[in-house]
Amino acid sequence: MSVVIVGTLDTKGEEIDFARDVLEAQGVDVHLVDVGVMGPSDVAADTTAEAVAEAGGSTLEALQEAGDRGKAMEVMGDGAAAIVTEMYEDGVLDGILGLGGGGNTSIATGAMRALPVGVPKLMVSTMASGDTEPYVGTKDIAMMYSVADIEGLNQLSRTVISNGALAMVGMVSNEPDVEVEDKPTIALTMFGVTTPCVQTAREWLEERGYETIVFHATGTGGRAMENLIAQGVVDGVLDLTTTEWADEHVGGVLGAGPDRLDAAGAAGIPQVVSTGALDMVNFGPEDSVPEKFADRQFHVHNPQVTLMRTTPAENAEIGRIIAEKLNAATGPTTLALPLGGVSMLDAEGEEFFDSEADTALFDALRDNIDETVDLLEIEANINDDEFAVAVAERLHESLTDSA
Repeated sequence: MSVVIVGTLDTKGEEIDFARDVLEAQGVDVHLVDVGVMGPSDVAADTTAEAVAEAGGSTLEALQEAGDRGKAMEVMGDGAAAIVTEMYEDGVLDGILGLGGGGNTSIATGAMRALPVGVPKLMVSTMASGDTEPYVGTKDIAMMYSVADIEGLNQLSRTVISNGALAMVGMVSNEPDVEVEDKPTIALTMFGVTTPCVQTAREWLEERGYETIVFHATGTGGRAMENLIAQGVVDGVLDLTTTEWADEHVGGVLGAGPDRLDAAGAAGIPQVVSTGALDMVNFGPEDSVPEKFADRQFHVHNPQVTLMRTTPAENAEIGRIIAEKLNAATGPTTLALPLGGVSMLDAEGEEFFDSEADTALFDALRDNIDETVDLLEIEANINDDEFAVAVAERLHESLTDSA
């Protein structure tokens, strides 16, 4: 068992050395990667800061002379990522541990994000009680709040660091008892307001021998799915909930970036794409909604989530964007339109039902898709069983034809 610790030995040497002692006492081999640039340390590194800087495309001397902390962090982050990736590929990294403040958290978690999902990753950090999305991204990084700053050893820091190190021991010394079956894997996207559709489609596919992975379309979820598709983990995609494009286009808080809907097309794998929850843009609490949207239609989903109805003009542009994405696909692609509404709130009689806005979305999609994209139109709400089964069947047919 081998654990890599990524840390700034010039400022956190004593604390990192303590973590190494805890790990080694449990029979774990430890490899220290020094990402500090401020000066020498009394703690010896297995991979020196000089080596990290070179792996990042510079030299330690150049970084020290420049005195640009931001640039130094970028170089050391790139170097650490390259080094731990090589160690993993060489089979000498079973887990990765980091501990530190803002700077080392950025560098160490950057290295962690370079590793595949499933590799144990733990960051003991002063930043773990705030917004961790910039550090975690789309990877399975566990973050532990250090409570006090990681500066010196005391009864509190020893306890927290020990707990972090022992948690890493537990992860690397026990193989996950996960049943692995040789089944084709389907990625699905879901939101609360498209849950019935996804559940029905998922069950239909699993009954026919597929493994399914459902991604919550919250921005990070969409990016995570795109990454796994690019890595070849997924055989087909049932992208029912493309709501992230509403946030991306209008300015909500759950956008997934401009690359959303690219990976499946680039990989050439079968995909069925629908319009789930494109009737809404997501914001936080009511008082967080930008003033420019004051006259819009809202639905308070819960105290932390406020939904805003998309307009016909917004839906028309979203439809054009999605059509452009699907036209670029190199594999079998179907666009599925639920003509009875794109979410629970968009069903007839519900709060966000707006036939004009839906028509603008559907017309833009119809008008802009190429002949290479199959069009499936169903007179049902997206959450009706009729629609859910139809899209699952279409993906199954595409996968069967492609086999």
